[in-house]
Amino acid sequence: MTDLPSAPHPGGTPRVAVIGGSGFYEFLDDPTTVTVETPWGEPSAPIAVGDVGGRPVAFLPRHGAGHRYPPTQIPYRANIWALKSLGVERILAPCAVGGLQPETQPGTLVVPDQLVDRTTSRVQTYVETGAAHAPFADPYCPELRTALTSAAGEGAIDGGTMVVIEGPRFSTRAESQSYAAAGWTVVNMTGHPEAVLARELGVCYATIALVTDLDAGVSAEESVDQAAVFALFEKHIGRLKTMLGEVVAGLPEGEPGCGCGAWLDDVELSFELPGPGRTVSA
Repeated sequence: MTDLPSAPHPGGTPRVAVIGGSGFYEFLDDPTTVTVETPWGEPSAPIAVGDVGGRPVAFLPRHGAGHRYPPTQIPYRANIWALKSLGVERILAPCAVGGLQPETQPGTLVVPDQLVDRTTSRVQTYVETGAAHAPFADPYCPELRTALTSAAGEGAIDGGTMVVIEGPRFSTRAESQSYAAAGWTVVNMTGHPEAVLARELGVCYATIALVTDLDAGVSAEESVDQAAVFALFEKHIGRLKTMLGEVVAGLPEGEPGCGCGAWLDDVELSFELPGPGRTVSA
């Protein structure tokens, strides 16, 4: 256990966090590194806290330094718990995805409103005893989705379903074709259980997905290539940083009014929710 500082950065408590790739470190001005212990082990990396648009923002590299963790090994529970421990109330989660529909061409931005879990081995809850069933019909915060869609601008897709697969391998053509036939929009390896863990802790969460490739079943001639995926994401990282900076600057001060955490008022948890200055325990 550890007692966290009440203000991990001179600018104050970070109420907003970004979970993304290592290229987002430059997204922050004057960052301070904060090491956070959790009951679920260490997060992917120490959390950087810096300024964006005059407000403190936390950044956590999802895969750790040097892309240490593949999708199946990311310490998802530790990551979300650590951010909540610092006082984070809203999480923006940019990610790379494969396109499943003709309109999801490489370079397209998608702000999903639905999620389908096709992972197989990930722990997706903090609840280990008792009855505490998080509502998840709408997995993404509506306020954050509105802000992301507005900032993404013309050509972005507002809504759609992101199916999350186990990885780290890409889909077979048959799998990809089945996802497309179901009407799902994009495919990803990391969006679950991030979203549901955030909901369990009462943290608002939404993702902005950059299509980096056409998934294997969309085209008979093409298949997914890791080098091409990384290259396209790197090409657009400046665009994503600018967009997220606009979103952060435009978010209202004070507690979110969306109700993402309201369900916690009606349940008894088997653990104490973490927060700034509290002892981290489960």
